[in-house]
Amino acid sequence: MTAIPDLPIAVAGATGRMGHMLIEAILAADDTRLAGALDIAGSPALGQDASAWLGQTSGVAVSSDLHAGLKNARFLIDFTRPEGTLAHLKVCRELGVKAVIGTTGFSDAQKAEIADIAKDIAIVMAPNMSVGVNVTLKLLQMAAQALSTGYDIEIIEAHHRHKVDAPSGTALKMGEVIAEAIGRDLKECAVYERYGHTGERDPSTIGFSTIRGGDIVGDHTVLFAGIGERIEVTHKSSSRATYAQGSLRAVRFLAKQQRGLFDMFDVLGLR
Repeated sequence: MTAIPDLPIAVAGATGRMGHMLIEAILAADDTRLAGALDIAGSPALGQDASAWLGQTSGVAVSSDLHAGLKNARFLIDFTRPEGTLAHLKVCRELGVKAVIGTTGFSDAQKAEIADIAKDIAIVMAPNMSVGVNVTLKLLQMAAQALSTGYDIEIIEAHHRHKVDAPSGTALKMGEVIAEAIGRDLKECAVYERYGHTGERDPSTIGFSTIRGGDIVGDHTVLFAGIGERIEVTHKSSSRATYAQGSLRAVRFLAKQQRGLFDMFDVLGLR
């Protein structure tokens, strides 16, 4: 009988919406176990069992001490804020803990810092861990290559009222994938705002529109608008569970890697 792999995982932001979803997924899977739960100093949950909200006992207490929270883990899953993620990664590097990063909003300098850390540990970083979103990215790559001329490209995204960055990391990734597929640089062709007398649309641009409201988990639509027709490629998330399941797939992928920076295309074999 083949032994089930033991994948001990720590969760950053353990008491947030995504943290709860990750903990529930880890506890439900046969090959993973919760090995650490991190939250910010001053959190009222510090010292409490990380799965108490589920009516379960995991034996793992929520901690703000990074070394204590990571010492029993081989993997960290982090959906927090850029500054927090970088602080976590420095300790991961020190302890040899591999990381799955779902955090968005990194600056170019911060991305370079993560790439440097990945010289010592294996990291999967993606703006969206959903399997469906990453398949959608592959479809967009194919569509953009076929619709590179004669079609205006617009990206529309919608998220809940609490999201702090815009456009979403997923929308930006969609723009990057499309731009690369048609030989453009997103930094040069992206349009993030339209107001007042804008003049006619420049056909070489990729436009972004952002909606924030209510409890929308995440909706993304890419519109290819031509003359006489338009093609819409849409992905809608109704639950954060899809991000959690994708994160566990990333952990299983990392179990076979020693070091390097990867994304979900690597995890899913879409490269």
